[in-house]
Amino acid sequence: MADLKNLDLNAWFADFSSQFQNLDPKKPGQWPAAPKFLTFIFVAVAAVVVAWFVVLSDANDALEAEKAREPVLKEDYRGKLAQAVNLPELLKQKRQVEEYVLQLEKQLPGKAEMDALLSDINQAGLGRGLQFELFRPGQIVMKDYYAEQPISLKVSGQYHDIGSFTADVSNLSRIVTLHDLNIGTPQQQGNGPKAGDGHLVMEATARTYRYLDPAEVEEQKRTQQQAGKKK
Repeated sequence: MADLKNLDLNAWFADFSSQFQNLDPKKPGQWPAAPKFLTFIFVAVAAVVVAWFVVLSDANDALEAEKAREPVLKEDYRGKLAQAVNLPELLKQKRQVEEYVLQLEKQLPGKAEMDALLSDINQAGLGRGLQFELFRPGQIVMKDYYAEQPISLKVSGQYHDIGSFTADVSNLSRIVTLHDLNIGTPQQQGNGPKAGDGHLVMEATARTYRYLDPAEVEEQKRTQQQAGKKK
């Protein structure tokens, strides 16, 4: 207590102030203790403040980025939630589509069954009493996963028999479509049917389809890849 009473504040302040006079900024190592200590405190506080704002800025940027993602994540969540809720119905629809595709594939003959299908078309016409003037299979057209076989037809017969023939063709177990139908009266040739006796001539292109076997599918893919490289 005696030391505190004998402390001359004016002298202490004067001594403290004098340490800040005539400081050489180029030689801080030669400064008195008080300026060194205060400078150290200032630099330390400034470093902490700068570091804090840098970290806080990065954290704020990260926060804003996460806020921007929030609507997208919510929408994604709603979509997945709807899928999860409707999963049994979606699986049921998937099975139905697979069964439908399988049924369609069964309507497409394989390569080995094409001759039998051509024979069925021919027999459908003969069974209706039609006369085939032309039955010429054309060049097979290869598609991505199936092949198309065109057949040029020219038959003659009664109107109702021709109509029944087209119905029989559409009811074959395999897919056969008729295109470019042209029905007219026949041109008399020798002892052939005459115009006016009820005979008509139908010209058409029948198209039937078959699925490609695995080797043909791979060949189609290679052909498409080579065509893409050439472009």
